Amino acid sequence: MRRIAVLLLASLVVVSAATASPRSDNLVSKAVQALGGDSALANVKTVAVKGTIRQWEPEQSVMPGGDMRLVNDSTFDIVVDYGARASRVDWVRNYVYPAPRTYTFSEVITPDAGYVIGIDATARTKQSMESNPPAHSMSGLRLATTQREMRRTSPMMYIDMLRNPDRVSDAPDITSGGVSYPAVNYTMSGQTFTVAFDPQTGLPARIRSLDYDNIWGDVNYDVVLSDWRSMGGRQVATTQQYQLNGRTIAERKITDVQTNVPVAADRLTIPAEVKASAPKPAVGPGVQYQWVIRRQFIGTYLDSDNPSFDTRATSGLRLSELGPGLQHVVGGTHNSLIVEMKDHLIVFDAPVTDAQSNWTLDAARQKFAGKPVKYLVLTHHHMDHAGGIRAYAAQGATIVVGKGAAEHFRSVLAAPFRRNPDLQSRDLSRTPIMEVADKQVLSDGQREVVLYVIENPHATASLIGYVPDARLGFVTDLWTPGPPLGATLNPGQAAVVAAVKKAGISPLKFAGGHGSTAEYASLAALDGK
Repeated sequence: MRRIAVLLLASLVVVSAATASPRSDNLVSKAVQALGGDSALANVKTVAVKGTIRQWEPEQSVMPGGDMRLVNDSTFDIVVDYGARASRVDWVRNYVYPAPRTYTFSEVITPDAGYVIGIDATARTKQSMESNPPAHSMSGLRLATTQREMRRTSPMMYIDMLRNPDRVSDAPDITSGGVSYPAVNYTMSGQTFTVAFDPQTGLPARIRSLDYDNIWGDVNYDVVLSDWRSMGGRQVATTQQYQLNGRTIAERKITDVQTNVPVAADRLTIPAEVKASAPKPAVGPGVQYQWVIRRQFIGTYLDSDNPSFDTRATSGLRLSELGPGLQHVVGGTHNSLIVEMKDHLIVFDAPVTDAQSNWTLDAARQKFAGKPVKYLVLTHHHMDHAGGIRAYAAQGATIVVGKGAAEHFRSVLAAPFRRNPDLQSRDLSRTPIMEVADKQVLSDGQREVVLYVIENPHATASLIGYVPDARLGFVTDLWTPGPPLGATLNPGQAAVVAAVKKAGISPLKFAGGHGSTAEYASLAALDGK
């Protein structure tokens, strides 16, 4: 494992390492000189960095494929001790979505363990909730992701490239804005970047990794470096834009850099009892970096080595029977509902990943004697409830969405997904998609499942489901059945009550895409208060 540097001054792109060529050697040498020189960089023992970051989430938009939501404005203070091979990031995260709140916490990162001090998300792990004061060890997924992203923007990476040319190989030029940028590939600790250099200055200009996104499949994830200034005895890219397939989803501004500052050892220490059982960095294709990165954007990341559930709190996903032919997939952060029909199944929502969808499909086959899933009903387009769509499409399900969402999902299913760790790549572009304009009845002659478009403030083209013979509804995000209700309806809950009235239905219970189940009467009783 190499030093973990936290400064933010480089740019690269992903591929595999082979043997450095004179071309790549020359590009790396020029970059080191442009950054301040081999000697200046090598003599840095510690560094302190201050800055701000603004982030947007493209898959929490109001409309399918619509404008990104601004999700937070945050500040950070970073210190790195290269000799100790440790770093610390102190955060003040000011979230505006999905609800206004502020989290103040710290991350301590070493080569083989990560530690979070304070509350950093609404989805807290068992370890965090049981610690006093709140703290928890990082999952191996988060640790690997954090290490990668720190390495991505560290100037020390170029010293490593210079001294270890076997980790560097030629890469095709990257063209952006009509300019061709010469590039190299750099592989370290199983992670590969492609680094593109400014042809005029020699400075790193763009650093790319090839990631998998649960909605858009194979994606380029870049940091674009600009506004270079002299700070701390070297050149610093004071503007760093993070781009997903060319779309800026985060912008970081560096406001101050100090080198060789004193760093108290206790600031970088992970308690021995925590470190002894802390997960090591995850490796291999199962690390879905975009899920880890972007759930932190909105402050809802569950810091677990299974993205679907807290491995310290539960044995995993399970089926909960709600009535004849009705199974609620629970045990994780996000739920589905399985409805048995005469010769097929209907599933509501495909949350998180194709791994969770594969579990649900396997459980459904065992429970219902191999009946196929004919329809996958997506309550709305957000990534956490639609990220497992491909597993259902691959086994032949028709995708059912609210009016106005079909074009979005056609684009999603047409995107390549060769990097998907949970599903073999194939052509899903011909997957049938059904839009519901107002109401849709799915019937087998014995049981009906009715879908209603619901007007709401969370997402357009949203649906709720209703099984009349069981008087059971299904709702996601607008109401989380199970937890205690407040004194009055919030806007999402009010939308559910209005939709039930408009539809003229009489549900006894609702099952949720989050939470569990609850009597509908408890929600309706708040109407008008």
